[in-house]
Amino acid sequence: MNIRTLAMTTLAASTIALSGCATTSPGYGGYGNAPPPSSASCYDCGTVTRIEMVNGSSTMPRATGAVVGAVVGAVAAREIAKDQTDSEGRQNSATVAGAAAGALAGNAIQNRTGAGGSYNVYVRMQDGRETVVTQSDIGGIRQGSHVRVYNGRAWAR
Repeated sequence: MNIRTLAMTTLAASTIALSGCATTSPGYGGYGNAPPPSSASCYDCGTVTRIEMVNGSSTMPRATGAVVGAVVGAVAAREIAKDQTDSEGRQNSATVAGAAAGALAGNAIQNRTGAGGSYNVYVRMQDGRETVVTQSDIGGIRQGSHVRVYNGRAWAR
C-alpha cells in the first residue's frame, strides 16, 4: 500500500467518523422536539427581552481535541504503515498525514460536543411573567422576537 492510499484511507475514515457527529436542529411540523402549533391564546408565548452569551462550562482548553486527535491519528497511521512498508520515509509520511487528519477530526469533535458557549434567553411572557431558558443555539432568535417557550427552549414563532 503506498502512502497516497494510506493518506486517503485515513482521510476517508476521519470524514466518515465526523459525519456521525453531525446534528440537525429540530424544526416545526412534528419533527424532533419542536413545539406543537400554537393556538390563538398561547400561555407559553412571549417576546425576547435579552440574550446573553454564557461561556461554556468545560474547563478543557480549546486545543485539547486537536492535540489528542493528532496523537491518536499519528500512532494509528504509524502502526498501519509499519505493517505495509519497510521504508522509514513512508512511515514518517504516514505518521504526519495521520497526525493532520487526527487533529482535524479531534478539533471538529470537540467543537460539536459543546465546548463552546450557550445562551441565556430572557423572555417576557404574554401574561407578564419573565422566564429564562438556556440553550446551545439561538436558531435565529433576536431581541424582540416572538417566541414560544416549550420543552426548556425558546422557539421562534
